[in-house]
Amino acid sequence: MRKIPGIQRLYLIYLNGKFYLFQRHRHNRLALERIAGVPFLILPEVMNPKLFRTGEFLAQTLNSHLIPEGSKILDMGTGSGVGAVFAAKWATKIVAVDVNPAAVRCARINVMLNKLENKIEVREGDLFAPLKNEKFDVVVFNPPYLTGTPKTAFERAIWGEKVIESFALKLQDYLQPEGKALLVLSNLANIVNIFSYFKENGFELATISERRFINETLTLHSITQRLSVSNKTEEMNKLRSFT
Repeated sequence: MRKIPGIQRLYLIYLNGKFYLFQRHRHNRLALERIAGVPFLILPEVMNPKLFRTGEFLAQTLNSHLIPEGSKILDMGTGSGVGAVFAAKWATKIVAVDVNPAAVRCARINVMLNKLENKIEVREGDLFAPLKNEKFDVVVFNPPYLTGTPKTAFERAIWGEKVIESFALKLQDYLQPEGKALLVLSNLANIVNIFSYFKENGFELATISERRFINETLTLHSITQRLSVSNKTEEMNKLRSFT
């Protein structure tokens, strides 16, 4: 049985009520959604980016500053493929990964629906397992951030704070030297624990976007590799050369 902190329990009560009153007909069945005018077909057992808000928040927050022109992107835990599809506005190559076979099928459909087969490749696997010595300019992750153990493939998109810990442990191996990660979180997550996972692995975090709802606040964080003393000295020398 899951141990659910009080604030998460209240949030789940709210979600359940909202779901049964207004959203049940769009969940766990075929649904067509639009995010900023872009169509997404959502399959059963795949998190709906509008109903659960984090996917839509991520899509609407991405821009050419966060996703540089011509960059190579990893969309971790792609779900419906929403992060990959919106990143394709600027990126040249996107690899989208998900452990849920239904999500992989869903993302591939949405890649074709939006005619992005030349830019986006969808792979099935757990975190970095489907990648082979590849490095990326930006890694985008809309993770499962609630504490608990998932019981179904769908729940793996919601429950599993330890997934973020594993992600933080291996992230550096898949980033370009000046690469970064973008992480979506909610104030319902254990932010202190999650931040510690990245700091312990040599990263610095900065909050770059925030959206407040009545019952929840979503945030997007930039995660960059911490400069070593030698790298900091090199950066300072570069700055001095321009003065």
